[in-house]
Amino acid sequence: MMPAMSAVADPRLKRVRALAVACLLALIALGLAWELWLAPTGNRSLALKILPLALTLAGILKFRMVTYRWVSLLVWVYFTEGVVRATSESGIVVGLALAEILLCLLLFAACVMHVRWRLRRAAVQP
Repeated sequence: MMPAMSAVADPRLKRVRALAVACLLALIALGLAWELWLAPTGNRSLALKILPLALTLAGILKFRMVTYRWVSLLVWVYFTEGVVRATSESGIVVGLALAEILLCLLLFAACVMHVRWRLRRAAVQP
């Protein structure tokens, strides 16, 4: 299913998509760096927690509305992890967790704005 041409041509949606992609890529990079190099826990298998985020990247890049909706729900799992780790651990982990929280909030805002603008635009067009 191809995105509506009006969605692709809208510069406001392109900026919001760029924000969503940047936050998504930053969350993926942060999660991998965190679990593999910066503050690994155990046998580094927690790096697999990034897989759901990586799978959504294609849908975000293709303006798929359902992906934006799912990411806006999925991001709260990572937000919760950030809050728990920021309040229960110490050292470099606190900084990493705060960065994760900030990226999650920005990604959520970008997804919500994208869905809202697309739905509003669809309601206006015949």
